[in-house]
Amino acid sequence: MRLQAYLARAGVASRRASEELIRQGRVRVNGSVVTLLGSKVDPAQDRVEVDGEVVRTEALTWVALHKPRGYVTSRTDAFGRPTIYALLPPRFHSLFHVGRLDRNSEGLLLLSNDGETANRLLHPRYGTTKEYLVDVQGRVEREAIQQLTHGVQLEDGLARAESVDRLHQVDQDVFRIRMVLREGRKREVRRMCEAVGHPVRRLLRQRFGPIELGELPAGRWRIVSPTELGMLRTTRAT
Repeated sequence: MRLQAYLARAGVASRRASEELIRQGRVRVNGSVVTLLGSKVDPAQDRVEVDGEVVRTEALTWVALHKPRGYVTSRTDAFGRPTIYALLPPRFHSLFHVGRLDRNSEGLLLLSNDGETANRLLHPRYGTTKEYLVDVQGRVEREAIQQLTHGVQLEDGLARAESVDRLHQVDQDVFRIRMVLREGRKREVRRMCEAVGHPVRRLLRQRFGPIELGELPAGRWRIVSPTELGMLRTTRAT
């Protein structure tokens, strides 16, 4: 196994960040500093250290969480707001979140210790799709849908939805749409909708790549199934 893949699998960092650790001379194998990318290690025999700490691979774990509104996607919060880890048993507190949802958003959030697969899911090159149900102010007409799918200019560049579908009215002057994106910029869905004149009233992510939220209740979690895990590891442009 390549050393950077071993570090990513152990949850030390993403594969790209692990490569940087190796370049910086912070990784030792059997007591010797290794700086050559692509060096091989045998997890059953070799002793790997990062900054003097022994790295051990754990069983790879993926958890799907239905994040409710009001929870911060972080381990701690300086303002004392509840974090997503309060919803998980202690054995999952070492898992990192794969991407994030802002405090007022809800829906599917993945957590794992599988850095290599997580890095692939988040890397723009693979274009992993995320699907959202979005309740917005005002009826969304065809012109707004065309703007969203052709591209909306935001302060950090052009943002484009893969698809936008009108669903139904949910309240007085509040309408639900389904949006699919391949990016994951900060508050991207909210900013896109705001840019076309439809402020978001509720945002729920119902799919991340091949993993779906399904009927999982808010605040609850489940283990990602072996079948889903297989799809995660082979996904390219879902």
